[in-house]
Amino acid sequence: MLRARLPEVAARTIAAVTAEVPQYGDGLSEDMATGIAAGVEMALEAFLRLAAGSDEQDPTSVLDAAVEGAYELGRAEARSGRSMDALLSAFRVGARVAWREQGEAAVEHGVSATSVVGFAALVFAYIDELSAASAAGHAAELANTERIRTRHIGELGQALLAGAPADVLLARAERAAWSPPETLTAVLLPVARVHEAVRVLDQRTLVLTDDLAVGLLPERSGALLVPDAVRTRSALLRALQDRAAIVGPPRPWIRAASSYQRALRAREVVTARDGAAVDTEEHLTALVLAADPEALQDLRQQALAPLEGLTESTAARLTETLRSWLLHHGRRSAVAADLVVHPQTVRYRMAQLRERYGERLEDPEVVLQLTVALALDGGP
Repeated sequence: MLRARLPEVAARTIAAVTAEVPQYGDGLSEDMATGIAAGVEMALEAFLRLAAGSDEQDPTSVLDAAVEGAYELGRAEARSGRSMDALLSAFRVGARVAWREQGEAAVEHGVSATSVVGFAALVFAYIDELSAASAAGHAAELANTERIRTRHIGELGQALLAGAPADVLLARAERAAWSPPETLTAVLLPVARVHEAVRVLDQRTLVLTDDLAVGLLPERSGALLVPDAVRTRSALLRALQDRAAIVGPPRPWIRAASSYQRALRAREVVTARDGAAVDTEEHLTALVLAADPEALQDLRQQALAPLEGLTESTAARLTETLRSWLLHHGRRSAVAADLVVHPQTVRYRMAQLRERYGERLEDPEVVLQLTVALALDGGP
């Protein structure tokens, strides 16, 4: 008798679920409703076989099949985007409707109260087992999906750091379900500081450590690619204080490698003080001058050739004075204050320099060469 009513019970179960659980009522297509109704009917049929204690089939295999079906249902629901709460709510509604329908039928046919109570216990124990299996399937699918997405995100980050072509980057972003921002800002920092830094940054930040970007990162270092930090650069720098971070410039997201390369070069040129964040935008001169160290050294030798033959200490004093004179546009008092010497000392040293350079100190091209050659105090 109960088997004969299964299609009706399944239909009423689906109707109740769609009415009471919004996530099913708002987006359940006709095909999906038909499929779930069939699943409900099969689950109830399996239950009746177990409850009846039929000798036709091994009860263990019947239960295993039902539990496996519930597990796969949980996985399918996770893939569809519905939450575990929605799934468990659907099970609660389904258990209530199934019990009401079957309980009423049992009472109508004169089943004793004791049997009805025992029957109720069986119904809810069975539903509990199925809902637990579905919850496990849902969680497993989410975990697997997250692992896959994490791998795809890592592959995207590697491609960005390596400067892959735009079509490759677009394909990897799509595969990782990652919506590209307008810009990315590369941050290089010790790998031990990566996770504490991520907690205070935009949730869309891409995180790369040496296990995800083999050969692209310095040893014991990590990289962050922070989205759309152009207007909030000052806030980004504050968030990274005391984390020994080097912050590259913002670049269009497909050119993130440019920002990363800038941060890498700054790591070799700029010394961070007490773990302070380094803003590469504040060290552009040093970065430009360090781009070709050998060329800079040749330029220094060429520019300072007139000082050859002097003792090392004298040449050092005159070089220091010449640098200050260039940077202070020849203002003697400013040069004296900078070097902490008497203005007469500056005059004396400049007389020595003019004696060796002559009119070349008035030549703009020579002044440019000297300024570049001496821009970094003490040279590269």
